[in-house]
Amino acid sequence: MYLRLLTALLLVSLTPLAGQRAVLGRKGRVRESGPLIDRAPIRKLPRRTAAPREITLPSSPLDSYLEKLRAELPAPRPLAEDQIRPLVRASGPVQPLPARTRQPALYPRPRRPEGDPLAGLAPAYDIQRPDPGLTRVPSRWRIAFPQWRRYEDKKLDAIYATTRWYDPYNQRPVKGDFPILGRELFLNFQGSSETTFDGRRLPTPSVQSAARPGEFQFFGKGGQGFLRQNFRLSFDFFKGAAGFAPVDWEFKFTPEFSINHLWARETGIVNIDVRDGTRRLDTAIGIQEAFIEKRFGTNSTRLFRRARNVDDRGNAAYDFTSLRMGVQRFTSDFRGFIFSDEQPGTRLFGNFRDNVFQYNVALFYMLEKDTNSGLNRFRQRNQRVAVANLYWQDAFTPGYNLNFSLHYNNDQPTVHIDRNGFLVRPAPIGAPVPHKIRAGYAGIAGDGHIGRINVSHAFYQAFGNDSFHPIPAMNNRQTINAQLAAAEIAYERDWAIYKASFFFSSGDNDINDGRARGFDAIVPNQQFAGGGFLGVQDKADRGLINNIFEGGGTNFLNRQLIPLTGTGVLLFGINSLIPNMRSSVFQGQANFINPGIILFNAGMDAKVTPKLRSTINVNYAQFHRTEVLQAVLFQSGIRRAIGLDSGFGLQYRPLLSENVVLTGGFGVLFPGAGFKDIYTGRTLLSGFISARFVF
Repeated sequence: MYLRLLTALLLVSLTPLAGQRAVLGRKGRVRESGPLIDRAPIRKLPRRTAAPREITLPSSPLDSYLEKLRAELPAPRPLAEDQIRPLVRASGPVQPLPARTRQPALYPRPRRPEGDPLAGLAPAYDIQRPDPGLTRVPSRWRIAFPQWRRYEDKKLDAIYATTRWYDPYNQRPVKGDFPILGRELFLNFQGSSETTFDGRRLPTPSVQSAARPGEFQFFGKGGQGFLRQNFRLSFDFFKGAAGFAPVDWEFKFTPEFSINHLWARETGIVNIDVRDGTRRLDTAIGIQEAFIEKRFGTNSTRLFRRARNVDDRGNAAYDFTSLRMGVQRFTSDFRGFIFSDEQPGTRLFGNFRDNVFQYNVALFYMLEKDTNSGLNRFRQRNQRVAVANLYWQDAFTPGYNLNFSLHYNNDQPTVHIDRNGFLVRPAPIGAPVPHKIRAGYAGIAGDGHIGRINVSHAFYQAFGNDSFHPIPAMNNRQTINAQLAAAEIAYERDWAIYKASFFFSSGDNDINDGRARGFDAIVPNQQFAGGGFLGVQDKADRGLINNIFEGGGTNFLNRQLIPLTGTGVLLFGINSLIPNMRSSVFQGQANFINPGIILFNAGMDAKVTPKLRSTINVNYAQFHRTEVLQAVLFQSGIRRAIGLDSGFGLQYRPLLSENVVLTGGFGVLFPGAGFKDIYTGRTLLSGFISARFVF
């Protein structure tokens, strides 16, 4: 079976290679033999008449404006005799000009003391001041972009395209290209629609009130289909110089609307009440961004010293320090291992030393999340998260960046039941008693390249305590001591990137010793080993390196929720490789008694054409420890092998931009011995199609 599996994976991995070779002819990269032959051009652009020898371009608005200023100048007057006669010593004093010939000068003329024979011989240029009421200087944002086309056919290349309100590509005031008020106030509006269909086959137990009467097997039909439609509107109003410098101040408001529909083949999935059947239609509205930002100064040193003069504006690199308050997006490291979310908080951030160092100091007050859409709800969940990090760009060598970070998670004891009727806090396992978690994380991460080799790595140490963990039969108070490590090496050759990676999160080997050794994050959104293929670049945070926010991998373990049968918790969550055994990804508490994981990855990303790119990843995973699984499931002898997890994805951009993006992919998990001990040996499948439109 494994031989057939490896053969199939080899064929799938060669698909991008074959696609790349098939389009070489269209790219003009066909290798030819023999002498070079001059050929006529493949395409000729149509013209109205024969091509002239010299092309005369029409005058721009700037030229027209300068001609207008020249026309408003007064006619030159004849120079006085004392200004054109030869430079000789006069026999007497120089007579001044008559009063009637003098005109108000723009600048005072240089004169020597009266009686000097050379006085009045210096040239004087008197320019009459224009009427201030008739002078109007055009905006510098519009004067350089006239509406002029090169060709008559509008389908051909145009130098200066006409601006239309519905055009998402060319320059418009509502996209922040021109000021909307005055010359420093901008509005950037963005609207997006994202439609995703996800089909999967998961290990699903058959409850007492099964969908099919007479069903006797423990595991029922695991097929599910999930359709989600999200509309996101973003209004960004700010003052500044657009892309020339950091904003002076900014206000941003981003609501998001979600409609989702779930089909399942077993009851007890869409709701804890089996009478709700196997289908669920749900809607949600969330405020994902609503913040105010103020920049203190262009140069961070102005926070600690007074300006020397009125022109002291800092250095040319625009180092700055800003304060942002409100609901905002934040990712604490390169790959989203520990914290990546949209939550209300206060953040002080900026850079110094010519943007070599970038820093964040943030405190977030966590909101509850909607169960089925993941959007923010208007309700506090009594949890605080503090983050302080420092980015060091071009550390040791150009192109290699480091990130030092500290995290603190203070999650207070609460009781919460989600919208589908399931208990999520505390976790419905063992002794479900509300408990408090105080966990800290210290870590270092790197991302970039050293020469031609791309590298990415991270290491985090978790510490703290859990006041009452529900799983242990004794010593419920736990001291946290867990680790996470990840490393990736990639080699880029022409249009393909070959990569290999390793991922590790520690597991707990003794649930009753009072030490929690299983690693868990705060809100993970991991872009690693097959994750992050759906990352959206337009969600970059201004001034920071965190360029990817949304996850969405192609591999099965990266993408799907895998419930731990009979426990009420999940073995794996979405966008995370950690088997953390949480009750819910967003609504549950962090769990530091879990089996952990060891994962090896090999993959390739390919740009098949400028519009089409692909990815393929093959992961081999196994549990680090299985003692906690044996204790929870009352089952001894659970082995460590999870299995072979493979994923393939394609992304197509028909407009060569992020305005229209079509993405699809599938993942397959071939269970290993340990996974078969917990579930069955049936192959698990996952496939998705996503369409994203951005205005």
